[in-house]
Amino acid sequence: MRYAIYFSPPRDHALTRLASSWMGRDAFSGEDVPLPPRLPLSHEDIAYKTAAARRYGFHATLKAPFEINERENETALLAAADDFCSKMQPFEIPALRVTLLDGFIALTPFSPSPDLDKLADDVVTAFDGFRAPIDEAEFARRNPDRLSIRQVRNLREWGYPYVFEDFRFHMTLTGPVEPREAPVLARMIEDVFAPVLVEPLLIDRICIFVEPKPAGPFRVLSSHAFGVDALRRSA
Repeated sequence: MRYAIYFSPPRDHALTRLASSWMGRDAFSGEDVPLPPRLPLSHEDIAYKTAAARRYGFHATLKAPFEINERENETALLAAADDFCSKMQPFEIPALRVTLLDGFIALTPFSPSPDLDKLADDVVTAFDGFRAPIDEAEFARRNPDRLSIRQVRNLREWGYPYVFEDFRFHMTLTGPVEPREAPVLARMIEDVFAPVLVEPLLIDRICIFVEPKPAGPFRVLSSHAFGVDALRRSA
């Protein structure tokens, strides 16, 4: 069983509902969701192009999937998430935009956000004590020959290459896309997500996702809101 620490808006947030519809799956419930109507591609085509993103659920990675080491357990992880979030304050990013990143399409902040970068840095370090070291198979799966020296070092030390200076906040919406298809698909996604892209996005929580079975779909295990008052309400 693997866990991951992601950002995801609440289940009833307009962005979450729209992204769940686009992917055809609600990561909070694990249930299938009808795709948006009146799209220029068939639902079969969209399901194929979103299959990889659908498995992980709508999210932005803060700490990549990991197995819990033998000294820790799920209960302790959830308690640590509550404690971490009790010390955090919500903040906003002004807007999102559709971006092509390394062959897939994602939503990214319209402008840099030091607050986002710091949140990601803090999550990586605060929860690393729960992570079992990656094995050689996982190391090889990350294609270390294609990584920079710093990214290889990150992979060895933190279990993921894209942390700290190499972190980039993104909310993935597709799997790999052929270069000739990318502009058309990006415009389609812009049309689908137009109602929410111009709205500020409140970063006010982290979520623990879980992969109950190897290579199975991730689902939301828990959502932890920022602030002492939020912790008291959840208790």
